Amino acid sequence: MQRVRPPSKQTLAVLDALARRPGEWRYGLELARLTGLKSGSLYPILIRCAERGLVEAEWLAPTEVGRPPRHAYRILAAGLAALRSSATTGGASSFKEQLA
Repeated sequence: MQRVRPPSKQTLAVLDALARRPGEWRYGLELARLTGLKSGSLYPILIRCAERGLVEAEWLAPTEVGRPPRHAYRILAAGLAALRSSATTGGASSFKEQLA
């Protein structure tokens, strides 16, 4: 039986950053800049969110010759719903207040 618990503040920050432009792919480096999270926290969150169907992850072809493919992420409908649900329970709104 899988334990269900509310998303952490850091997870909500990642979902919020992705929700700002929900249809667009975002790279980890951009998400790190937007959330202030270090890679050791950010990438495990992105992996868990992808496993839970909150975000989609995909390798994108390089935009410049000689560059490697990059992993990109975008929020799914379930991720938007989780973010909205946390906002109604006070989780996301209290986190956004801390950032302001």
